[in-house]
Amino acid sequence: MNFWKDKRVLVTGAGGFIGSHLTEELIQRGANVKALVHYNSNNNWGLLEQLEPEVLKHIDVKSGDIRSSHYCNALLKDVDIVFHLAALIAIPYSYVAPEEFITTNIIGTSNILQASIGTNIQKIVHTSTSETYGTAQYTPIDEKHPLKAQSPYAASKIGADMIVESFVNSFNVPAATIRPFNNYGPRQSARAIIPTIISQIVAGKNEIKLGDLKPIRDLVFVKDTVQAFIAIAENKDTVGEVINIGTGHSVSIGELAQKIIDIMDAKVHVINDAQRYRPQKSEVFELVCDYNKSKEILNWSPKYTLDEGLKMTINYIEKNINLYKTDIFNL
Repeated sequence: MNFWKDKRVLVTGAGGFIGSHLTEELIQRGANVKALVHYNSNNNWGLLEQLEPEVLKHIDVKSGDIRSSHYCNALLKDVDIVFHLAALIAIPYSYVAPEEFITTNIIGTSNILQASIGTNIQKIVHTSTSETYGTAQYTPIDEKHPLKAQSPYAASKIGADMIVESFVNSFNVPAATIRPFNNYGPRQSARAIIPTIISQIVAGKNEIKLGDLKPIRDLVFVKDTVQAFIAIAENKDTVGEVINIGTGHSVSIGELAQKIIDIMDAKVHVINDAQRYRPQKSEVFELVCDYNKSKEILNWSPKYTLDEGLKMTINYIEKNINLYKTDIFNL
């Protein structure tokens, strides 16, 4: 805990799902947190607005855009550690707006790294995704697995990861890359599969509309992921490393849906919605994490079981169903 006392920390993408949980944890550990949210005319702080007032009052919220190099130069002044989570992540949207993903995820990441040169920043933790691996060529997937861009989103994140690698090698930027597998937990939007299923059940739907039920995923609870972010930042040996974060366990989308239905004791039918299918060559059919590297370097392992995490997520959505657009599931 002493490591974070009065540490000057920047979290980009702080208004997002993982970012809000990470920001909350850093405040609890005594860090001085500058939290970047995407500028908007409504001055909306995203999911940070769901934090307790006692936590929120300690956060220095900044509104801006990582696509502006000038803004990033100012943002990174007087910062010790950067957690870079700001990104566009909605895969379906990447099919219709690939350029926006390139400018945000690649150029935005480059701007953050460029702004760090010549500063006293101790560590930048850059956020990747298991989608960069594409459909598994072998499982479980370790960090040596080939990268394959099966969507514009995945391509943009591969590009961002390579930019980070290049800045470590070319400019000695003290950066590390965390590569989480599929995260879930309280506050996640219905863009993701688990809140989609739960919110439809809570809303009293007789039928749950889902896409392909066959893909296999490794689901890691957000609080476990946050602890991995913290561990990577604290560890001096992570510079230049890419580290997977997952559970090593897999579940198909169909099995996941049935598990949630059973936990909630719901009487519903699952319906395949063609509008939710990815293009055939773009679907990633299997992602299962090998997290041995995180165990060896970070002494990190997941603490929450899938059932434990699902129950906490269900409880959150039941209490906050008003935040979910239960008649719209093709975002």
